Amino acid sequence: MIAAGGRGFALGLGLIVAIGAQNAFVLERGLVRNHVLAVVLVCALADAALIAAGVAGLGTLITGAPDLVRLVTLGGAAFLAVYAALALRRTLHPDAMAVRGGRSMSRRAAVGVVLGLTFLNPHVYLDTVVLLGSLSARYEQAAERTAYAGGAMLASAVWFATLGYGARLLAPVFVRPAAWRVLDGLIAAVMALLSITLLMSVDL
Repeated sequence: MIAAGGRGFALGLGLIVAIGAQNAFVLERGLVRNHVLAVVLVCALADAALIAAGVAGLGTLITGAPDLVRLVTLGGAAFLAVYAALALRRTLHPDAMAVRGGRSMSRRAAVGVVLGLTFLNPHVYLDTVVLLGSLSARYEQAAERTAYAGGAMLASAVWFATLGYGARLLAPVFVRPAAWRVLDGLIAAVMALLSITLLMSVDL
């Protein structure tokens, strides 16, 4: 069981630790210290639910529903394109770079954005439901599969907490508007690239 949990943790961490839309948003919320706990909890709980679904066998159903995958992909591409445009606009307006002010949002808005970045991104389903879920099939005992899923869930929770609360260590750097301009430029580029990648993957 310990070995299965360790493998789940390592694989989960390897899939989550990457530059992506969700991580970029968590980092930004951490830098401005705006609803960090709510955002981290939503990310961790969403991953936990998707991992549990994958281990339970939902991945097989998803791969067998191409129309659903296509719909989610198009919706995710549109969502990411809009967010990229917003980030790009912020790079052109330094006045919007204040750490406390223009970047703050309500808890409802923050949760809504992170939910969109999570569930409208088909790569999330591929990583958590399909990949992590399919690899759990190597464990014949239910206890081992549970430990494997628990390890992956723990990796997600640890990563998002570290990203959200560790971001404040970078706060001195982001006192300067130029640093925010660079970050927003990177966020816009990542979001736009992901959006284009998703559109190119759709078989219309």
